[in-house]
Amino acid sequence: MNAMDFLHFANIKNAYKPDILTCLANLSNDEVFTPPSLANEILDLLPQELFTNPNTKFLDPVCKSGVFLREIARRLMKGLETAIPDDEKRRNHIFTKQLFGIAITELTAQMSRRSVYCTKEANGKYSVCTEFKNADGNIRFVPIAHTFKNGNCIFCGASEKEYGDAVRDKLESHAYEFIHMSEQQEKEMKEMKFDVIVGNPPYQLSDGGFAASATPIYQHFVQQAKKINPRYLSMIIPSRWFAGGKGLDEFRNETLHDNRFREIIDYPNAADCFPGVEIKGGICYFLWDRDNAGDCKVTTILANKKSGPVVRPLLEESCDTFIRYNESISILSKIRKPTKNYLVSNVSSSKPFGLRTFVKADKKRKTDKQIMLYQNGGIGYIERSEVKTNEKWIDKYKVLISAAYNAGDTYPHQIIGKPILAPKGSCCTETYMVVGLFENEKEAENMISYIRTRLFRFLVMLRKPSQHATAKVYSFVPMQDFSQSWTDEKLYKKYGLRRIRQKASDCY
Repeated sequence: MNAMDFLHFANIKNAYKPDILTCLANLSNDEVFTPPSLANEILDLLPQELFTNPNTKFLDPVCKSGVFLREIARRLMKGLETAIPDDEKRRNHIFTKQLFGIAITELTAQMSRRSVYCTKEANGKYSVCTEFKNADGNIRFVPIAHTFKNGNCIFCGASEKEYGDAVRDKLESHAYEFIHMSEQQEKEMKEMKFDVIVGNPPYQLSDGGFAASATPIYQHFVQQAKKINPRYLSMIIPSRWFAGGKGLDEFRNETLHDNRFREIIDYPNAADCFPGVEIKGGICYFLWDRDNAGDCKVTTILANKKSGPVVRPLLEESCDTFIRYNESISILSKIRKPTKNYLVSNVSSSKPFGLRTFVKADKKRKTDKQIMLYQNGGIGYIERSEVKTNEKWIDKYKVLISAAYNAGDTYPHQIIGKPILAPKGSCCTETYMVVGLFENEKEAENMISYIRTRLFRFLVMLRKPSQHATAKVYSFVPMQDFSQSWTDEKLYKKYGLRRIRQKASDCY
């Protein structure tokens, strides 16, 4: 090797070597790998003295890359230097007595062991732990099947239609061990007395519904972890539970009344937390402290700008959802004080005229008896007799808004769709909701002026965690006198507000 070759080799050897766990492609938007930097931000929420105690036990019940256990090991190796000075003894103690994991697949079990033990076999030749007698070490994967009853899994709600043949066909069943434990297994897990449970659980499962319909499952991991009764629990999960989401009502109610949730870090745009990943409604991580109840420290991070932390109750007075933005609480308080009636009472249910999206309509009116139909893709014409629900609404002016629009995470432009003034002699499919009925056109126009205000969209945003704009999202929107038009200036004066800036997190 000549001098130039040696210098080239030396430069390569000393070059930046990226952490492999920062380079992994996500399995999907439902099973997202956690970057090491984010894992450490979550671990920073914990009392740091946990990492100086040789008796502290940690569990990641949803191992994917092993990043949480690896970063905990780093901290313990440093924190236990005084208690266990010998490096090898300290390593063996940490890996055999303090770190435990349950993987979500066989592949992620191997990845996690490689990250933590430096080999996919814990008792292998190159393992950094010399005391394991088996290949799994303390990171296991147990393939199990769902337990179906009446078409769904009794543990996680998975659809038998979607996952019933998975084991037989040797496919991934998505029957995650941690949320499919028997009472005896749960008891044994509880007896291990974990101090900390931490992880990033799978977010949802396809439920066999229309298109990409899916059922959230992350709440089951949080609930199961609380049953195991650790001192501390920290997980990163979608933020949809704040105000909505299919199957999340029980979890939301339980969480908002649990004052052991002591800190929440919220990212309204999930890409700010997981670059390149779209999770409608955003993402959050939290700290649950079993032995120290109290108000919650809430921080919002949007476009790298931090709002908070603000210490406040998870559940504000007279609310049934979590108010996402700290700055919005004072605004909402001023609006609610003089308000008696809210728009939600005037908003239709889904399928306001009983018509599905796929109803067939003529492109042009063929007879005088046909009425106008607003549907996905434009306007068509159907016979009046086809309307079986709310027939009286046909002959009124109506204000329509899309029943689904974006995720409500880009204020003020992408909260709800553009309002439509539908004339007398019209109806709509379930693509739209009816948010107002009027005898004259002017009042309908005045309502649309209200919908176009920033304040209206801001109040909708507080209740809209996903693309679905059901009647509930209008629960904070006060009714107005529609004999007049509305502007933000009029509304701010009415409610004693200042102004709402471009970004929701900057409102005041």
